[in-house]
Amino acid sequence: MEEFLNLVQKEVGVEETVAQKAVGHVLAFLQKECPEGALTEFFNKVPGARALVEQVESEPTSSGSVLGGLFSSGVMGLASKLNMLGLDMSQIQKLAREIFKYAETILGKEKVEAIAGSIPGLSQFI
Repeated sequence: MEEFLNLVQKEVGVEETVAQKAVGHVLAFLQKECPEGALTEFFNKVPGARALVEQVESEPTSSGSVLGGLFSSGVMGLASKLNMLGLDMSQIQKLAREIFKYAETILGKEKVEAIAGSIPGLSQFI
């Protein structure tokens, strides 16, 4: 995971802590939105992946505005969290591509396509 986080940091153009949090938010989102068990193999094969999810899930969340509440779930909620880390849309797309490319090396292309296809709106980011 450390090598992958270094790659994300370089490709997305963010600091180490931002890369960790961004990857953690994406993995937490995928874990929540994917069909039951779809990411079990990934988490079992990638040391540190669960820890990143636990890290971002343990952080306090701000209630934000009413408008912010409308975008607190789904792909828009994820994009909002990543924006709060300072990522723009281009960086979010780079992040998503890197994560899915990495996941393909772990799970294979077919499984990753099935995961991506199971989440409405995700394809615009990868």
